Amino acid sequence: MSGSGGADIAELLAAARGGSPRAAGRLLSLVESPRRDEVLDALGPATARVVGVTGPPGAGKSTTVGAMTAEYRARGLRVAVLAVDPSSPYSGGALLGDRIRMAEHVHDRDVLIRSVASRGHLGGLAAAVPAAIRLLAALNYDVIVLETVGVGQSEIEIASVADPTVVILNPGGGDTIQAAKAGLLEVADLLVVNKADREGAAQTVRDLRTEAKVPILQLVASEGTGVTELIDAIDAHQRADTPERRSARARGQILSLAHTLLRTHPALDGLADAVADGSSDPYAAAEQLILGIGTGAVSRRPVS
Repeated sequence: MSGSGGADIAELLAAARGGSPRAAGRLLSLVESPRRDEVLDALGPATARVVGVTGPPGAGKSTTVGAMTAEYRARGLRVAVLAVDPSSPYSGGALLGDRIRMAEHVHDRDVLIRSVASRGHLGGLAAAVPAAIRLLAALNYDVIVLETVGVGQSEIEIASVADPTVVILNPGGGDTIQAAKAGLLEVADLLVVNKADREGAAQTVRDLRTEAKVPILQLVASEGTGVTELIDAIDAHQRADTPERRSARARGQILSLAHTLLRTHPALDGLADAVADGSSDPYAAAEQLILGIGTGAVSRRPVS
């Protein structure tokens, strides 16, 4: 599309709202670029349901997301899927391998599938995700499914964006132990034992009941078994949402993004040097960083 600025974005929004997946994709690229604020300023208020799906690698997250998408479409809802992947160390792009499992939805104009590179953002989620969610809500998607890679403690940040957070596990002790160590059980609103037709599924459910006080569901995502019950449980959780929970999620997003901004603050290196050589202390340096002081000279407070 020729031209630039607000007119470009207005045209893209009009095309995307008219059902153009290409325009929607272009807008999502813009919210990952320095033009993010231009896009956000062009959007009106909008909300959508955001469902987070995470869990250890191999648990069947992508298969589950595909089955969930099919169920939501059967209920007449428009669905957007954001798959947050580790950044490629070479291209900075997202890894797209799991997208193959969503192939049945590729030609459905009411399903949008997008991989977003995390690009090193702490917390496992890409910095562009909150903006992408707001954009997709404004494009009239009813449900946004956010799938994260599911490794390490960083994945707990999904709870600041999604409600509910669905943690997918496999039968057997390995996934349960790994999820507990990663802190996933603490942020799970719903626990799902996938591949529940395998040996050990019932024992895994019993083990989880001793570790967590949230609903535990069983699923065979590859066959669609248990998907209706999962969507019903998600809907029930969303109906119970409160202003307090929404505010808590918003605080989490703000703090996470603020942390990312502070990591690239121009004063950080100078403040770090001052702490390292003993001429200041980390408490004073932290206060200066938060207040935006020190982009030039660094104020040095002797360590008492």
